[in-house]
Amino acid sequence: MLRSQEEECERLAGTLYSKGLTQEQVGDVFNDIYGEHYSKASISRMLEYLRKDVQEWLNRSLEAYYPVLFIDCVHIKIHRKRSVDTEAFYVLLAVKEDKTREVIGIYNKPTESAHGWGEMLNDIYERGVERLGLICADGLKGLEDVIAEVFPKTPLQRCTTHLKRNIISDVRIGDKREVAEDLKQVFRTGDRNYTVEKAWTEWQSFCDKWGRYYRAIKRRRDDCSYKLYFTYLNYDHRIQAMIYTTNWIERLQKDFRRVTRMRGAMPNEESVLLLMGKTAMDKKSYLRQVPRIDLDETLFPPEKAAPQPEYTTSGCYDPKLRELAEMARSASAVAEDDKPKEN
Repeated sequence: MLRSQEEECERLAGTLYSKGLTQEQVGDVFNDIYGEHYSKASISRMLEYLRKDVQEWLNRSLEAYYPVLFIDCVHIKIHRKRSVDTEAFYVLLAVKEDKTREVIGIYNKPTESAHGWGEMLNDIYERGVERLGLICADGLKGLEDVIAEVFPKTPLQRCTTHLKRNIISDVRIGDKREVAEDLKQVFRTGDRNYTVEKAWTEWQSFCDKWGRYYRAIKRRRDDCSYKLYFTYLNYDHRIQAMIYTTNWIERLQKDFRRVTRMRGAMPNEESVLLLMGKTAMDKKSYLRQVPRIDLDETLFPPEKAAPQPEYTTSGCYDPKLRELAEMARSASAVAEDDKPKEN
C-alpha cells in the first residue's frame, strides 16, 4: 500500500475511533470500504499516530497566565486488574487572555481528592503556568489549601450550581420549587449593587427560613467556608454568570461521555485519555472568543489585554475595521491636542 493510502487509512481510523467506534467496529467499516479484513491489531497500529499526537498535546507547554480556570472530574468505568470500576478523570478548562478557551490538562486517578488536584496544579505549573486569575470548582473540601500552595493568592469560586442541587435534594418535593426560587435570589448575578456582604446576609436569612424545617440547611448558616460561593461578586457584574458555575466544563464532560459510553467499560486509562484528549483537541467552539468576559479588568488587565478583533455587522471579522478604528482614535487625540487652551 502506498504511503498516501496508509495515511488516509490512519486518518480515517483515527476519526472513526474518536467518534465512538470500537477498534472492531472500525475494522468492519474498513472491510465495507476496502473489501479487505482488518484485525484489531491492524487498527491499533493505525491509531499509533493519533496516540502520539494526543500525548504531545496533553504534555504541551502552556501560557504564563490564564484569567479563569474551571476544574472538575468526570467519572468513567475502566478495566483494571480483571475488574471494572469507576475512576476519576481530572479536567482543566481555561479561558485565555485572547478570550478563547482551551483544555490545558486531563489526568487520571482512581478517586477525586484535594491532594489529587494539587498534583494536577503542580503539573500545569511545571508546564509554564505562572499565575491564574480565578479558579472555579465544585465544593471539594481542602481545595483552597492546595491552590494556595501552588498558586498563592488565587481566588476560588465554588460552583453555585452544585450547591443548589445539593440543597434542593435535601428538601421535600413540595418545598423544592420555593427553595429553588429563594436560592436564585441569594445567588443572583448582574446586579452591580449586590455585594458579598449583602449576599452573606441573604444566605443567612435563607438558612434561618428553611433551617427551621431542615437541619442540613441550618448547619450551613454560619459556616464561613460557604463564603467561597460568593467570590464571583468581587468581579464585574456583567461577567458574574460566566464564572459562578462550572457549567462550561460540564458541557465538555457530556462530549467525553458520548465518545466513551458506546464501549461500556473502557479497556484501560490510556484509551480514555486518548478519546478525551482527541475530543478536547477538536473542540472548534473553543476557538471562538467568549463575548464580554474581558470586561473585568481584574482578570483582564488593560495593559496586558490581547488585541481585540473587529467584526462587521454580519459578524464576519474584518481586519480593516481595526485599522480604521485606530486611525479614528489617533485623529481624535490630535484634535483634542489642537484645541485652544483657556488661560
